[in-house]
Amino acid sequence: MRGNRFLVVIAHPVHGRIKRFQVPHGMLHAVAGLAGLALIMTIGLGANYVRTASERARLVAENSTLQEEYDSLLLTVEERDKQLESLSKLAFQISIAYGFSRDNTDAETAYGAELIPAYHASLNQYDLIQGALGGSRLGPPLDSLLGNTTPSIWPVKGHITSSYGKRLDPFDGEGAFHPGLDLSAPSEAPVFATADGYVISAEWEGGLGHCVKISHGQNGFRTIYGHLQEYFVRPGQSVRRGEVIGLVGSSGRTTGKHLHYEVHFRRMNVNPYKYLKNRERSYMMSLAD
Repeated sequence: MRGNRFLVVIAHPVHGRIKRFQVPHGMLHAVAGLAGLALIMTIGLGANYVRTASERARLVAENSTLQEEYDSLLLTVEERDKQLESLSKLAFQISIAYGFSRDNTDAETAYGAELIPAYHASLNQYDLIQGALGGSRLGPPLDSLLGNTTPSIWPVKGHITSSYGKRLDPFDGEGAFHPGLDLSAPSEAPVFATADGYVISAEWEGGLGHCVKISHGQNGFRTIYGHLQEYFVRPGQSVRRGEVIGLVGSSGRTTGKHLHYEVHFRRMNVNPYKYLKNRERSYMMSLAD
């Protein structure tokens, strides 16, 4: 049986004591097998870690690529939306400028909608304008349509209490220039848009209080309605001549309830009186404004 064992001798370097151990061959074989198994497991785990790390790096790179493509698509969609919105606004403003009739699928209803409906709404606007132009330059037929965008009615049912031009300031009694008309009317009387156009502002504006400003298109007219109690329109909204945009009030710097009304033509302040229909109404001067 001695041939089946190894003799292990251990000697102490100082005292010279010797110890002997006999190790069976089977035990050495078992230890070697366990060591080999441990080595194989370590190599397997290392290879699996390397594969996992490589797969994770690949997924991270793929995700980064997909994110870049997604961001690029978003930018493309945003750019297309801006182009469609610009086209819609252009068509809308041209239709307002030349008084074309429009249906409910126009530019302002397309804003914020899906891309395809917005695209079709823009095409509808384009087809409408192209049909009205008839493929030719502007001429007398289109010029006649500008009447809808020229101020031509009273903005409120009332009478004039302070005219356009030089007057005494009602607060300090000194000479001042009055850039519009003051029209007396009952409190909360409706205020009307005097021509077709679109609202460029509806907000509090210093001495004018609650104020609405309307642009009437390429013909150069703009109207201002001040001292309102409240307004019912918002910037960018289209309005038609005779549409109610607010109520008479006394907001801002004023001595009483009335409407302050201005007309601007090509950036120049002009006398609104000549743009009032049935101008025979009385001039009852007062200290309004």
